[in-house]
Amino acid sequence: MKDCGTILNDKAMSRTLERLAFEVYERHGDDEKLAIVGIQRRGADLAERVKKLLDDRLGRKVPLGKLDINLYRDDWTTNLELAPTINCSEIGFDIEGASIVLVDDVLYSGRTIRAALEAVLDYGRPKRVELLVLVDRGHRELPIQADYVGKKVETMGNEHVNVLVTERDDEDRVCLVRGE
Repeated sequence: MKDCGTILNDKAMSRTLERLAFEVYERHGDDEKLAIVGIQRRGADLAERVKKLLDDRLGRKVPLGKLDINLYRDDWTTNLELAPTINCSEIGFDIEGASIVLVDDVLYSGRTIRAALEAVLDYGRPKRVELLVLVDRGHRELPIQADYVGKKVETMGNEHVNVLVTERDDEDRVCLVRGE
């Protein structure tokens, strides 16, 4: 990996997820139709952690779903050399009338979230959909805003934010990678 300047270490990442879960709890503590949906891959890993924190605080099991948005993306057909990596969507609860908290690792252009909203609607019509992201790095191309933000990071167009999670990368860390 290129030089990766740490934005959040493992402890800061854990504290940030706890704060985000508490913000969701404050807004939806009495909502029996609250559900968490993570965008595959790292958003789904983070969603599972947020769900566990909410389960503990609420004293009940919050439904959890995983959403693959690759076939909903508006850019996968423009690069014919790269076929999209297809993961699975797992939503084993009724979305109709639910308060969905959609979870992703990094909010950038807004295109991933647009695709995720389209995918969610294929499962039913929720009462509301809110967005929780670990990092908002700006540079929006679509009018999409997160309801819950772990950390805002000012980036240049040639920089990338990488979120590493223990489940996939054997460590928890968020870092900024500078491009050419």
